[in-house]
Amino acid sequence: MKFMKLGSKPDSFQSDEDCIRYVATELATDVVVSVGNVKFNLHKFPLLSKSARLQKLIATTTTDDEQSDDEIRIPDIPGGPSAFEICAKFCYGMTVTLNAYNVVAVRCAAEYLEMYESIESGNLVYKIEVFLNSSVLRSWKDSIIVLQTTRSYYPWSEDVKIDVRCLESIALKAVVDPARVDWSYTYNRRKLLPPEINNKNGVPRDWWIEDVAELSIDLYKRVITTIRRKVGVLPEVIGEALEVYAAKRIPSFMSQNDEDDMIEHRSLLETLVSLLPSEKQSVSCGFLIKLLKSSVSLDCGEEERKELSRRIGENLEEANMADLLIRAPDGCETVYDIDIVETLIDEFVTTQTKKRDELDCSDNINEGDGFVSGRSKANVAKLIDDYLAEISRIEPNLSPLKFITVAEKVSNFPRSSHDGVYRAIDMFFKQHPGITKSEKKSISRLMDCRKLSPEACAHAVQNERLPLRVVVQILFFEQVRATCPTTKPSLPPSGSHGSSRTTTEEECDSVTATEETTTTRDRTRSSEKTKAKGVVMSRIFSKLWTGKDRDGVGDVSSSDTSESPGSVTTVGDKSTPSTRRRRSSS
Repeated sequence: MKFMKLGSKPDSFQSDEDCIRYVATELATDVVVSVGNVKFNLHKFPLLSKSARLQKLIATTTTDDEQSDDEIRIPDIPGGPSAFEICAKFCYGMTVTLNAYNVVAVRCAAEYLEMYESIESGNLVYKIEVFLNSSVLRSWKDSIIVLQTTRSYYPWSEDVKIDVRCLESIALKAVVDPARVDWSYTYNRRKLLPPEINNKNGVPRDWWIEDVAELSIDLYKRVITTIRRKVGVLPEVIGEALEVYAAKRIPSFMSQNDEDDMIEHRSLLETLVSLLPSEKQSVSCGFLIKLLKSSVSLDCGEEERKELSRRIGENLEEANMADLLIRAPDGCETVYDIDIVETLIDEFVTTQTKKRDELDCSDNINEGDGFVSGRSKANVAKLIDDYLAEISRIEPNLSPLKFITVAEKVSNFPRSSHDGVYRAIDMFFKQHPGITKSEKKSISRLMDCRKLSPEACAHAVQNERLPLRVVVQILFFEQVRATCPTTKPSLPPSGSHGSSRTTTEEECDSVTATEETTTTRDRTRSSEKTKAKGVVMSRIFSKLWTGKDRDGVGDVSSSDTSESPGSVTTVGDKSTPSTRRRRSSS
């Protein structure tokens, strides 16, 4: 830290009591200066030779008959008694030391006392300005310390432009090429760097962000704004700086209940949102979601939430599933805020639509743009599938309608498989066993059975939580896939993801007939698979016939089995009770 010593005489200021200071000399004091609750017994001549303000104050209190023991009061001097004492010692020529911690207070006090060059050459204001410009403002850390201290002396610090000069000094150093940074400028980040890059040529581009993060939010905002006006700092670095600053404050938000703290933290968060760089990819999606979570808990304005939702929607594919688990405000029906997730998906869709429109209007069309867009949608589809599985597990008040609404927003997004959709549906069925058969049927329509992996199919056909109609569909598609592996099976022609059991059985008979025409080698290769599926088929149809015995023929064609009651009745007419028992035992 830089410092400057002024004067050469020894310090002879002494205290009579806690609130009385005097100069220990043979000459009697002739003026009392009251600063706050402290009284200084001083001599007029040293003070009048350097301070124009004291000249005027003493002149107004002195009369022709009284030339001694005058008392003047200056309760509003910036810096209070300590700053005035330094100024008084300077007037006496006593040794005083200036540094980054006290220079602002003394500079403002000297301005208040009007200690200018016009009163005496080499006066205190001039000497402090030399110290500021030649030492303090050339030091990275001292500039930050001085800027921090200016808050206590507003508006005097602003009048003498110390804050502006500190801001300019900090900004100019922050935009310097990292290869030219002197390590004496950095303090907090140096010890965090690995030894191999802890040298002049290995200074990271964000070397300054830890130091400025120590500033209060109002000064921090001015620093970031000043740096952004300069050329040389990337938007990504500004985003990193904001994230580091938020990390120092945001963890304390959730543990504070005092209303004053809430107001302060809300203002801080809103300021950070206003400082976010407008450039895309300049701020990580995870950081934006943390800000959004905090904005919900702090009940920030709607404008801030909309801006954060828009920014997150632009890069939703970068989010993690855990990021989307946002607690709902008190008084909501659900524990987690699912509406926000819907908003984020809508913002993502809007962004993708704008990109597509821009590509349609552009003359320079890059073939890779469509691939990138498809990949982004695939990533978001997987993200939402994982989110639905997790929210189904931990949210007891998640309704089937809300589940379907969220899932349908990404239903047309490209997916390599529907395993994630199946996992989410199965988790919802498991954690919400009280839903109706009709609701199960509606939710099951979200899944395309043709796009399940063999592992998912093996699990699904033994899953008693799935509607029987879905299990039969999966078996049918597996049979088609085993017979014609190069042909993508099509849905049976009976509506949305559903089919009548008559149609399915006819298709299965057709497949069986086709199998009989294949070569002996193919039959041998698939014999083990056929046996395994035969066991599962027997189990499924056993469940079907058992259901008929228990509930009656009419009940089999309920919402979780088939929309075609006639198909089951036909099969039932051809079976005797003894036949059904034999099939059940098989």
